Amino acid sequence: MSDITQLLLIAAGIGLTVTALAAIVRIVRGPTILDRMIASDVLLTTLMLAVGADMVARGHTDTIPLMTVIAATATLATIVVARFVKRRAEQPPHQQPKETGHV
Repeated sequence: MSDITQLLLIAAGIGLTVTALAAIVRIVRGPTILDRMIASDVLLTTLMLAVGADMVARGHTDTIPLMTVIAATATLATIVVARFVKRRAEQPPHQQPKETGHV
């Protein structure tokens, strides 16, 4: 590998690591379920980008099924959470569960 290729891979690795750490912080801190859902989507997208960068660096396409599963999981999870939030918003206020404190 040339020096510029190694430098670009290191830069991509640092960027993906920082993005993943920021998403994990948002998942833990919240404060709402929608914040956590968006952060989990960002984390899964970052994972897909890391797998894609590995494919480019090593010159293979063996992990395309893994990327497909990650994308399907992210899509399904987003749909499930969106339906949950919609149903929760449609409930009368006296039937909604009380919020517990922030983590």
